[in-house]
Amino acid sequence: MGEKQASADGDRRIGRRALLIGGTAAAVGSAVLARDELARLWWRAPGVEKPRVQGAVDFRGAQWVAASDANWRRADRPDDYGIDMVIIHVTQGSFASAVKVFQDPGHGAAAHYIVRKDGHVTQMIRELDVAYHAGNRAYNERSVGIEHEGFVDRPEDFTDEMYAASARLTAGICARYAIPVDREHIIGHVEVPGTDHTDPGEHWDWDRYIRLVRKVPSASA
Repeated sequence: MGEKQASADGDRRIGRRALLIGGTAAAVGSAVLARDELARLWWRAPGVEKPRVQGAVDFRGAQWVAASDANWRRADRPDDYGIDMVIIHVTQGSFASAVKVFQDPGHGAAAHYIVRKDGHVTQMIRELDVAYHAGNRAYNERSVGIEHEGFVDRPEDFTDEMYAASARLTAGICARYAIPVDREHIIGHVEVPGTDHTDPGEHWDWDRYIRLVRKVPSASA
């Protein structure tokens, strides 16, 4: 499960440099740089944001349960940050306990999705937003985080229903953002630089999981 890191992942505001970049770039004859930079930053200006539909989910069939807004950062992915990775987590607890801590503003972390043992999928953060789940700001910005109910030392927690539902979820994410279905782009929390987590652990069957993701019709090759 993601560790506390709210301060490390605090919202980025438009600074004086961003607001003045058009004039600065023009002064050095770099109008194209100014245009591209401002195009990337336009949505951060006060009063400008991408339209949202309350309770909308990115995965058909998922149940929406909102995480505390202290545990994620508003964004406009993939327009501001490209998404090229899925990160697999294990909750180290029950589904209910994971939902509870992700709704706790004092926890400082949450993932986009939780997959229950019976295959039920709950979405708590929109994919376009940055969830604090990986313990690494750069990885948070470029990834979608999926928690799985259970414990890393209990292989029986990783049920057939869980694998199948999670594979469909990951396949859809990969298709949406043209993410290759391989172990360079679908990784465990343990593989994130700087993390002290071990999930999903030695009992998570990566060969089986990648095979299942690739079997989903919408998955990218």
